[in-house]
Amino acid sequence: MNPEVLRTAHGVGSRALAWLHGSRAFGSLPPGTDIEFSDPDNCYKPLGETALAASMVLREGVAGPGELTAAQELLDFTWEQFRAGDFLFDRQVRHPLVTDPLETYAHFVRGGYRNRSLDEVAAHLISLDSFRAVEMMPNRRLAVANANRVINPDYRCDWAALAADTWLGSTPEPWMIDWMTGYHLTHAVFHLTDWGARPDGLPEPVVDYLRTWLPVWADVWQEVAQWDLLGELLIVDACLREPVCDPGSWERLAQAQHPDGLLPRDAEPVNEDPRRAFKDNEHTAVVAIVAGTVTLARSLGSAPAAG
Repeated sequence: MNPEVLRTAHGVGSRALAWLHGSRAFGSLPPGTDIEFSDPDNCYKPLGETALAASMVLREGVAGPGELTAAQELLDFTWEQFRAGDFLFDRQVRHPLVTDPLETYAHFVRGGYRNRSLDEVAAHLISLDSFRAVEMMPNRRLAVANANRVINPDYRCDWAALAADTWLGSTPEPWMIDWMTGYHLTHAVFHLTDWGARPDGLPEPVVDYLRTWLPVWADVWQEVAQWDLLGELLIVDACLREPVCDPGSWERLAQAQHPDGLLPRDAEPVNEDPRRAFKDNEHTAVVAIVAGTVTLARSLGSAPAAG
């Protein structure tokens, strides 16, 4: 990838990180929030996504000092919101068949945080037939497997079988893709490769399929200004051994990004209320941070060692 594209990718990710860092107070858990929340998308899920973005910046280590500081402060902030992991532990123990606490905890482990109680419950749960048999979407099963792999490097599973169960793993008719399937296939790649750290985690038929069709899908969602999904597809591009998407996609994202770093999720007007704007576009900021970080890191040949 040429230097100009790398500068653009880094710039998009860096500005998104600054915006997310500056807006983080809007993502706080409301006072009195307990583990029985009724709307996980309100603050709980976005906090986990913020932790993911911060952990990627810290894992790759290709950002500048200011960006690394901002990422560390974001991870500290989200860890504090979750009471140093105790909030996640309480939710996991109360609801042993839900998987979101361990999936969220994995982002903190990647960033160097540990909660002994969560480590113990994670080790216990993967030994249970009931937990392993929970019915869920195939890409979510991959998410749980990757979370367990991050938490416990000795974790083993049949990755090929898990991949084969996904829409992407069957390499189906590419024109049958829809918006939600687009997100599903991106996440299958994210978890199989641990967000680009393990490009060899993709089966060869899937790699060949993506080399052919990923640029087409990226063009489609770029044309309709779905910036959030385009960013996710660019993360997929960075998870391949060699990128295949049109480098101009990064310039389109840069053009869509606001001067303060907010990256709209689509072409709809951004709400003028800062809190509403944060709620609507926080996920796109996370996507931009991960996409810019992993793109730069892989281009520099700095793939982290597998655990």
